Amino acid sequence: MEFRILGPLEVTDGERTIEVKAPKQRLMLTVLALADGTEVSSERLLRELWGDDPPGGGLKTLQYHVSKLRDTLQPDRESGADSVVVTHPNGYALAVAPDGVDAARFERIVRDARRLLEFDPSQAAARLREALDLWRGPLPTELLELQVAGLEARRLIELRLTALEDRINADLASGHHADIVPELEALVAEYPFRERLWAQLMVALYRCDRQAEALRAYQRL
Repeated sequence: MEFRILGPLEVTDGERTIEVKAPKQRLMLTVLALADGTEVSSERLLRELWGDDPPGGGLKTLQYHVSKLRDTLQPDRESGADSVVVTHPNGYALAVAPDGVDAARFERIVRDARRLLEFDPSQAAARLREALDLWRGPLPTELLELQVAGLEARRLIELRLTALEDRINADLASGHHADIVPELEALVAEYPFRERLWAQLMVALYRCDRQAEALRAYQRL
């Protein structure tokens, strides 16, 4: 089973797409997926899903949503069989294979690519493109608003941007400065306060013998 959380939540089991419709269960599954197999306490899940206004049923309400989530993910699971949502003494975890969550796979590929930046920038750029292609869109607003998981989500967003900047550096090191100028012009418009992107744009323009435009980019910054 694979869990894609870099964008709208998607769950697949082989060729089958699993639709998790209930909002609380979607959020719960995303929180568990972000934990990448480690236990998330029941107390934290209650706080993440209901904030400072926990349901009257407390743990029983949480257990109800866990049960419904299990039924959605594994509708044919026999009674007593192992569930992909594992119960721990103090909470729950997702039984997920290595690289079964796209966010974990993204981070691993980025780490591997950064080791190549100094020695093989062309291969590093290819690996970083592979990592960035895992992002299918912006993270859901309801995830960003969570107390703890929202911080983890924002960390992933920042990692995506730094990975993008690393990929551009690798492209510059590989001599592709002319190819990336249009992309950089769009990026500085979208992220006008990221100085590294402006610096990369100025370098790319300078290497294209467009020194006047590089100077104007500096003045705009």
